[in-house]
Amino acid sequence: MRDYNEFVLKLKEIKELGWVKTHRRGNTGIGKTLEDLLGINENNIPGPDACGNIELKATRKPTISMLTLFTKTPQPTSINSKLLRWFGYITPNSHNRPILHTTISGSNYNSLRGHPGFIIKHDLTKINLVHNKQGVVAYWERNHLKEVFERKLPQLMYVLADYKGSGEFEEFYFNEAYLLKGFSFEDFSKLLEEGKIYIDIRIGQYPDGSTHDHGTAFRVKQDELDNCFSNKIRII
Repeated sequence: MRDYNEFVLKLKEIKELGWVKTHRRGNTGIGKTLEDLLGINENNIPGPDACGNIELKATRKPTISMLTLFTKTPQPTSINSKLLRWFGYITPNSHNRPILHTTISGSNYNSLRGHPGFIIKHDLTKINLVHNKQGVVAYWERNHLKEVFERKLPQLMYVLADYKGSGEFEEFYFNEAYLLKGFSFEDFSKLLEEGKIYIDIRIGQYPDGSTHDHGTAFRVKQDELDNCFSNKIRII
């Protein structure tokens, strides 16, 4: 689907369908279901996935959960392996292999295994991942992150749905959608500093000992999503 008007018309038709059974059980079921209804092929290629330059996000109502904006591994090269070696831990469900699962903000140090862990701090050129004792352990270059952001989110179609049921019997009613435009990296940075955007690190280890990067995600509280954009247009 490449035409914007066709895209909007299709969203309105989906609303008229009423309740639709999920096409996949679990958290990702809502996105998968909407993509199938729109005729969008599922993929993990960075960049907008609808109408050429509009990123599509779907969420359940009420909007109390977190929404992933994009994923970007920190620098320098191979830092994930080092982070896992320095800070990884074993849990009963990690098959005796280390993992590092932690959510970080810019407002205060998070808790890592019961101790102060990480915080996000900014300087003129980088957004830094800072450990309570070791200082800066990884970073994202601001210019590079800005490029990723602008490529991934030139415009965002934000679709909300009521839901009922659970698992394979969950159903969605896609009845609200907004086009968000004018993404601001400066506003994004401010929200990150204020602790309203979070960074989720999810690192594990394969059975052969190599590092498994599940994706370092930049996530926003859904009620703060509008603050990343200058324009909001209701579609349905």
